[in-house]
Amino acid sequence: MANDFFPSQSQRMTLRQDRLALLRERATWDLIVIGGGATGLGTAVDAASRGYKTLLLEAHDFAKGTSSRSTKLVHGGVRYLAQGRVGLVREALIERKRLLRNAPRIVHPRSFLIPAYTRWERPYYGLGLWLYDRLAGDLGLLPSRSLGRDETLLNAPNLQPTNLRGAIFYQDAQFDDARLAIALLSTLDHLGGTALNAIAVNGIRKNAGGQVAGVQAQDAETGETFELSARGVINATGVFADAVRKLDQPQSAPMLAPSQGAHVVLDPCFLPGETAILIPRTDDGRVLFAIPWNDRVLLGTTDTPVKSPAIEPRALPEELSFLLYHARRYLTVAPEPNDVLSVFAGLRPLIAPPKNRDQRTSRLSREHALLVSPSGLVTITGGKWTTYRLMAEQTIDLAARTAGLPTRPCVTADLPLLDIDILARDRLLAEHPELGSLIHPRLSYRSLDVVWAVREESARTIEDVLARRTRALFLDARAAMEAAPLVASLMARELLRDDRWADQQVSSFRQLASGYLFPG
Repeated sequence: MANDFFPSQSQRMTLRQDRLALLRERATWDLIVIGGGATGLGTAVDAASRGYKTLLLEAHDFAKGTSSRSTKLVHGGVRYLAQGRVGLVREALIERKRLLRNAPRIVHPRSFLIPAYTRWERPYYGLGLWLYDRLAGDLGLLPSRSLGRDETLLNAPNLQPTNLRGAIFYQDAQFDDARLAIALLSTLDHLGGTALNAIAVNGIRKNAGGQVAGVQAQDAETGETFELSARGVINATGVFADAVRKLDQPQSAPMLAPSQGAHVVLDPCFLPGETAILIPRTDDGRVLFAIPWNDRVLLGTTDTPVKSPAIEPRALPEELSFLLYHARRYLTVAPEPNDVLSVFAGLRPLIAPPKNRDQRTSRLSREHALLVSPSGLVTITGGKWTTYRLMAEQTIDLAARTAGLPTRPCVTADLPLLDIDILARDRLLAEHPELGSLIHPRLSYRSLDVVWAVREESARTIEDVLARRTRALFLDARAAMEAAPLVASLMARELLRDDRWADQQVSSFRQLASGYLFPG
């Protein structure tokens, strides 16, 4: 590469150093948000858009946890209608429309088929989707309709034809979860908010009256510690919300019952075309999706209770067996273990029920919970990507009152989210065409994507780049492992790191990525 490609040290280090300087210099923030997933980023965007001085701190990386491990759907929740949860569905449909409008390059419509293999299934599912359409009203996409057997196979040629009677067609929306998180990060920055990854909150500060007054935090890269003051603090850490609540109140009872959802990623040959398949009820009552995504097929998901949350959850062998068994059952050309390109799992922050009720996680609430501790710590948890904006609005309404901040209306319902600056990227590529080379022949990402991720999207590690700024790890784990040395070289020069750092990064990433390979 040309010697002048990489900018000077002052240019390279400015963004993070400026943000760290604010942590040292600003006397008091209006609101500090703990957690850089969907809920935390959305909450910080809402706060900053109202003019509050807002700081977001993420211990690992933005969308490191659940928020990059979803089934990639922005949906109203068809199956919730069968549970009679009409309000939840309507709420989600409103938010789905807003996301389609506010992030059109990231969120887009996706067609689905629900195949029918018995006489009763097509009218039964047809009625459910008719109700879904009526509930959506002007929020809807294409209306649902019944398909005959031939038209069903035309749209999904790999679907098992034996005993197939037809299908119900409908539309929901799909997105790239980690990319939406980065869009929120960019929007937050544009609004004047401050966000830092690799800064862990390890304590809640309180005033003489025992009320929340800020947080204690530490830079994971340098070890520097910070005593930060704020008028209000918001716990938006998803499945880790109970751990942060214990920083505030060590005796607080758990409010979450985490559940794990596993996914496998396959070559597009297993689901030709652009139509997804939904199996609404497997033998054990779960929902199964096969969805085109980023020129791959995403197969999921499971619903497995877990005792305690992990920052890097692993799919269990029985979950993977469940997914491949049902793929063989419903697809003519079915995947075998060596066809799996990547495996990943995410944790759902489900709200735990009273002890005398059904504990199965498939029946626990997908709705969110919002509460204030006696000291004034505001906790928001539960919910899903589709309703992150509504959750954020409700959270800031409550947090502003709790902190005694001036009342200001929410404006995010019609706030466009900032996506990648295509023109700026094109200019960079025109100046340095060598950045147009692919990082791996089985991946569509280029060296440009790596450099951009570091300069403009706060990527600090190979994992940040290959798991979330790009989706390489989720799309082809082996290819991502093979691309790691090139990515490390590009990042090391951008971040002023030496060969030892690059070697450690490659080793660490390959160890992590091995958990995304099908076991055995």
